[in-house]
Amino acid sequence: MVAIAFLAVGCNHGNGELVNEKQAQVLQQYVDHTIAPTYTNLANYTEQLVNDLEAFRTSGSQSDLNKVCETFLNARAWWEKSEAFLFGAASDFGIDPHIDSWPLDVDAFNNLMNSPNMLAALAGEDGDVVAGEQLGNALLGFHGIEYILFSNGQVRNASEITDMQMVYAVAVAGDLRNRCFQLEVSWVGDAAPKSHRDKVEDLELNTTVNSGNYNYGENLKKAGNPGSTYASSVTGLMAIVDGCKTIADEVGTSKIGKPYNGEDANYIESPYSQKSIEDFYNNIVSIENAYYGGIQGQRNDKLSLHAYVKKMDSKLDNEVEEAIREALAKIEAMPRPFVSNYTNPKNAEAIEACQNLDDVLSKVNEALRKYEE
Repeated sequence: MVAIAFLAVGCNHGNGELVNEKQAQVLQQYVDHTIAPTYTNLANYTEQLVNDLEAFRTSGSQSDLNKVCETFLNARAWWEKSEAFLFGAASDFGIDPHIDSWPLDVDAFNNLMNSPNMLAALAGEDGDVVAGEQLGNALLGFHGIEYILFSNGQVRNASEITDMQMVYAVAVAGDLRNRCFQLEVSWVGDAAPKSHRDKVEDLELNTTVNSGNYNYGENLKKAGNPGSTYASSVTGLMAIVDGCKTIADEVGTSKIGKPYNGEDANYIESPYSQKSIEDFYNNIVSIENAYYGGIQGQRNDKLSLHAYVKKMDSKLDNEVEEAIREALAKIEAMPRPFVSNYTNPKNAEAIEACQNLDDVLSKVNEALRKYEE
């Protein structure tokens, strides 16, 4: 009854325009304080990763390798915290599978290490472009780099890493950086650093919706206005929820569920660094950030989806908050490392918590859909 009363208020006595304004404010807060800083941090860390890898290739020191690995894990964390909004540029431009496919094709990697012509091309000035265009998703992105840097959850000994492996890692990291620049520019446009925009332009990477005038941030902020692909501000809000639902389901059903249920024992994310559980946890943090209207330190409770749902149906908002907390707690309680404990019964509790979060978020979209009708 609470939801119906709120929705009715939005449609009578001229209040519809005020409600639309509130929806637009939620969308703006979400773009500017959840998506923008997440992709900015991701772009910056992947840029630093290339620099750190090049420094380690020159020095060969363990301390420089340790620095590379720290930067890698920071970049990785920001990517996982972006997975509640894979809709948009990450999907439209194929960036998600390009930089985050697993498992790594180890046989193809070994063949590459025995391909002097390809290694020479990767070592060239445009090695990042060669990698992006010729290696294929099973050799690209985070997990190829992870394979070079880590073994059995530990940073490798610097002396174990060959120069050929470093040629590969630097080129793949360059391609990773380029695609993360593309994500950043696609969502924030001219607010991205000029050097990032120039790189994307030089590579002729797409950054606008349907090759039109709006970047992805503008497109979502202008939901319901001419030129936006979102028919209304409500459909924009529903897109946020759908993004959260998708990753909640993926974490439970696929990332944890496939290995746990015996469907695919090799479907284990981040097996070399053994940071799978951190990946799962950060995926739920991406939902938390989306729901509360910003990354930590940039939230505005009054302009969050949480506040909007709470006004619409406080009981439903409580369900969402509890489901997020429960998913985080159950994932945190999983035995580490996941690669050695993927059949542990406690994983079933995390799967159930993620599925429950997905179900509760479906209720949110049902409530929003009623308003749209």
